[in-house]
Amino acid sequence: MTLPMNRISLSRRGFLTSACCLAAAPVFTPVTFAAMPGDNRFVTIVLRGAMDGLDLVQPYGDAGFAALRPTLALTPDTGLVDLDGHFGLNPAAAELLPLWKSRELAFVHAVSTPYRDQRSHFDGQDMLESGGEHVAEEKTGWLNRALAVIPRSDARKAIDINTSTELILSGPNNVDVWASDSNLAPARDEMQFLARLYAGDPPFAEALAEATRANSASIMVEPEGQRGAKIADVAALAANMLKGDYRIASFSISGWDTHIGQAGQFKRPVQDLSQAINTLKTTLGPDIWAKTVVLAMTEFGRTVRQNGSAGTDHGTGGCALLSGGAIDGGRILGRWPGIGDGQLLDDRDLMPTADLRELAAAMLYRQFDVSADDLTGKIFPGLGFDKGSQFLRG
Repeated sequence: MTLPMNRISLSRRGFLTSACCLAAAPVFTPVTFAAMPGDNRFVTIVLRGAMDGLDLVQPYGDAGFAALRPTLALTPDTGLVDLDGHFGLNPAAAELLPLWKSRELAFVHAVSTPYRDQRSHFDGQDMLESGGEHVAEEKTGWLNRALAVIPRSDARKAIDINTSTELILSGPNNVDVWASDSNLAPARDEMQFLARLYAGDPPFAEALAEATRANSASIMVEPEGQRGAKIADVAALAANMLKGDYRIASFSISGWDTHIGQAGQFKRPVQDLSQAINTLKTTLGPDIWAKTVVLAMTEFGRTVRQNGSAGTDHGTGGCALLSGGAIDGGRILGRWPGIGDGQLLDDRDLMPTADLRELAAAMLYRQFDVSADDLTGKIFPGLGFDKGSQFLRG
């Protein structure tokens, strides 16, 4: 049974460290945190809508790829950024290249949850966040269950910067909820009172003035109905919390459901993802970034063939992204299944060659020393995992 959520307010210190993000506060994508001892950090980013990994990291070296995607496939001659002679990075993600070159970025192709049924976003995301083997089998999130078994986590707690937690961190381990509309959207007279109250406290006064300016600017340039908070602001808030007592953060990036006109639609979420990761690195600083792992994952991949609307449809095998100073990057991980005749799942999808849960389990093992027994018995039921996992090599 999930425990009730507790509404809390940010401390003065928390306000100061997060003031740069106040403009984003009223219209957040969910950001969830967990606090525990130790120095390592772990960030999960859920890419909602089924990110097309074959567009982000294109197998241009495969014969026939261009024919399968006549308007979506790129080559180094048409803007694709070569990574290893076989795979290339979509130019919309060019901001990630410095991380690739510094070996702080890796991609994992052909991964999937056990979901194989109706290619429903709802069911696919449910399995991605619950970590179970079947739809509706688990009612709690795998990251919440992990809180109970991380060594030295007796002081664990979680905070969700929204009105409710996402499934990935829902469960029996208590999660505090901070509602941005009630804590950081005060009336004009309240802001004036705070300004007078802390007029003699230069750091606080400066942060408050910056927040007031940012909030005012946000109101003027963000008409109702447009895309909400900039993902970079969300990532900055997450990083600032991770610089304090928190060790786990989770938030989402949407916009990946590209059935129509994918070439144009794909750029915005890719840029959001790139900015989020770079913001995490910049805000955390070199010392904390060196102990951080970021895992970006999506509910399923997309069809290998583009459709008649210059987009792609719901598929199976997808792509995950790893970043952080704690990884050995600059590599394409996993086993590539190929896209030739007889190599596709149901003659339409990239064949999964690894369980996405194994990748997540490997990161929990690496960052927090969670035992293999706990990973397979309590966090990811039915998963086969041991210290020989391919995602722990190198």
